[in-house]
Amino acid sequence: MAGGAGIALLNPPVRAADEVAAGAAGRPPRREWLGVGMIAVLTMGFGTTMLLSGVDLAIIATLEEAGQLSWAAVVVAVLGVSSVTGGLIYGALPRPLPTWLLLGLLGLVTIPAGFAHDWPWLCVAMAGTGLLTAPTLSTVADAVSRLAPAGVRGEATGLQSSAQSGGFALGSPVVGMAIDLTVPGGGFAAAGLAGLAAALTGCLLSRRSPARTPAPLGGRDRVGVPDLEPHGADARP
Repeated sequence: MAGGAGIALLNPPVRAADEVAAGAAGRPPRREWLGVGMIAVLTMGFGTTMLLSGVDLAIIATLEEAGQLSWAAVVVAVLGVSSVTGGLIYGALPRPLPTWLLLGLLGLVTIPAGFAHDWPWLCVAMAGTGLLTAPTLSTVADAVSRLAPAGVRGEATGLQSSAQSGGFALGSPVVGMAIDLTVPGGGFAAAGLAGLAAALTGCLLSRRSPARTPAPLGGRDRVGVPDLEPHGADARP
């Protein structure tokens, strides 16, 4: 609520100065921007929220089996605080990291959480997951923003929101099935593997992304893959 109020008061511009004219020029054809690169980013956004939705369910299942369900709020709070911390640390880095790399690391650190059988160890495991949560979500939004021309950025953001909502909707039943078929800890494995699968898919698609005609976005000419794997501090919005 405080962040939303601050944004409303500051009213920051949503387009760079050199993008205003590009937005007024009209909407580019969808085939020019909704290509392999954008699909790769949307896939990784889907995988990220699928993982996070599954983690929530796996936390509840693990604590319920241990008879420690009353500690769920503490575990979720640790997850949230570590996510904020990870976001602040990532924002201070001089160079952003590829989305597929962050999502792959998020999947890897999530899988071992299945070995935690009580709330203290679950807090430790969720601290690792949380540190990579905000950076991964941030890079997805950043990639969508830079892949989409100014005239269609609203539509692209809507596609991102739909992909992430789909991940949230599918994550719980998939992880729930894994928990039913195995043990509560299997839910973390299923969530982590879903993240790894999305990261691998995004990585492969981004490498197949064809070169595009350079377009002025944010004052820089960009072609193909650099949208997904920015190099340099000036790549941040």
